[in-house]
Amino acid sequence: MACSLKDELLCSICLSIYQDPVSLGCEHYFCRRCITEHWVRQEAQGARDCPECRRTFAEPALAPSLKLANIVERYSAFPLDAILNARRAARPCQAHDKVKLFCLTDRALLCFFCDEPALHEQHQVTGIDDAFEELQRELKEQLQALQDSEREHTEALQLLKRQLAETKSSTKSLRTTIGEAFERLHRLLRERQKAMLEELEADTARTLTDIEQKVQRYSQQLRKVQEGAQILQERLAETDRHIFLAGVASLSERLKGKIHETNLTYEDFPTSKYTGPLQYTIWKSLFQDIHPVPAALTLDPGTAHQRLILSDDCTIVAYGNLHPQPLQDSPKRFDVEVSVLGSEAFSSGVHYWEVVVAEKTQWVIGLAHEAASRKGSIQIQPSRGFYCIVMHDGNQYSACTEPWTRLNVRDKLDKVGVFLDYDQGLLIFYNADDMSWLYTFREKFPGKLCSYFSPGQSHANGKNVQPLRINTVRI
Repeated sequence: MACSLKDELLCSICLSIYQDPVSLGCEHYFCRRCITEHWVRQEAQGARDCPECRRTFAEPALAPSLKLANIVERYSAFPLDAILNARRAARPCQAHDKVKLFCLTDRALLCFFCDEPALHEQHQVTGIDDAFEELQRELKEQLQALQDSEREHTEALQLLKRQLAETKSSTKSLRTTIGEAFERLHRLLRERQKAMLEELEADTARTLTDIEQKVQRYSQQLRKVQEGAQILQERLAETDRHIFLAGVASLSERLKGKIHETNLTYEDFPTSKYTGPLQYTIWKSLFQDIHPVPAALTLDPGTAHQRLILSDDCTIVAYGNLHPQPLQDSPKRFDVEVSVLGSEAFSSGVHYWEVVVAEKTQWVIGLAHEAASRKGSIQIQPSRGFYCIVMHDGNQYSACTEPWTRLNVRDKLDKVGVFLDYDQGLLIFYNADDMSWLYTFREKFPGKLCSYFSPGQSHANGKNVQPLRINTVRI
């Protein structure tokens, strides 16, 4: 039907769909423009005929065919392939159910004869079967997307529930850890307080006993002195010269043991032990029992890049701007990265150290696997065996993750604290001035770790010339 329809809608002159169709007296139809141009070419002959039946007309009248124009309009709005694929359907038009169409743009069933073609101009119109398959495909894709989203949401919820449980468990564990840490400090303070009070009591008792003994001794001596003074006063009161002189001989014997020198020695009570900077004194005494405290790490000269200069005690490292030092190369030594490792390798336990970074504009601090490569250009990241934070661009701080993680640092760091709990797989960085948290690596460390230091390169303009220095708290 659709093929026959198309044949009926073709102009026999231009062989295209009618444009402004008109009819002649012979009931053949042509495009107004086509038949007009045809007759213009026949003007020399003085007769006008029908290109179909060759019937001639002296004064032909071109009558517009509104019904045919309407059919052409509908046919142009609904493509041929849609009409060819149209099938019977239960609705919406029972009168013309053989030519059911579907507009994919409007998602609506159409009838070739009933629906207004202008409403669907430039729309994607197709047959029922094709529309069914197309929408089935789209809906299946949407279903797949929803199922994927459902799975992702389910996995996300499971992850969040695990994180919720882990957070609650971690919080409980951390409460215990915090409680134990403070209880230990409280216990140490109570023990130190008890020891200091006991020491105070012992000093007090010893001092009081010494004073009481001296009071008793000097009281006895005072009585004897007073007795001697009375004897002398009585002798001096004698006015008879013979009697006075007769008694002088026995006077020395009577005064024996009555005269004593004071020679009082008095030791001040040791109040200075219990006054002054008492809290600082207590803190220093507690420091021996606190763990971990800033470790006295040293640098390994055998790993240092040739341009790095180490202090004699191997606690300070700086970049040298002149010429590389004539150091013997070895597999242990960094040859491109201006870096150096610490002397001690960690394979267990809890450790803490601090690095002074004041006034620098570039540095890298952290840990490195003992077996990590030290040759060539190195990517400082966990997959390469490096767990570090970096200062770059003068005032930016990042964790050397993949990709880097920007750190929220308000003020420029003067001192960085590095805490390692090897057995728990934790590496935590702090602002050592106030112990505020900077970043945490959570890893299962596969082998021995060494502290890692890179002071960065110095510049000709004097920037970044300051060294890195291991901060050692001395008691």
